[in-house]
Amino acid sequence: MISFKTKKSKIMERIVSNPDEKQWGMFTHLAAFAGLLGIPFGSVIGPLIIYLIKKDEFEFVNDQGKEVLNFQITWSIIFIISAILIFVGIGILMLIGFGIAWLVLVIVGTVAANNGQYYRYPLTIKFLN
Repeated sequence: MISFKTKKSKIMERIVSNPDEKQWGMFTHLAAFAGLLGIPFGSVIGPLIIYLIKKDEFEFVNDQGKEVLNFQITWSIIFIISAILIFVGIGILMLIGFGIAWLVLVIVGTVAANNGQYYRYPLTIKFLN
């Protein structure tokens, strides 16, 4: 079930109230940490698996799954470019900076999904609509 919350700026924000839907939406964001376990492209594969399994069951997971996949694909490209730029000398700093930003954004997205909010990642190319 979706309810609406009015903000001071008069913008309506959708909030998901079904606990199962919120939990699977949160798992979609958390699955990005599979890449930290040493699984090649795990940050894309983890959310993709949850998205494919639950997208038809929960509208929130469908929406957040696309958002997470767009974010993870975009940032995978950023990390690959940063790794190549290690040979130029600035890649290490880029990897550290982007790595910290990635971690913070995934945590913020996870918390927002757990609260039932439709989260939109910044700096993301929309591969999936």
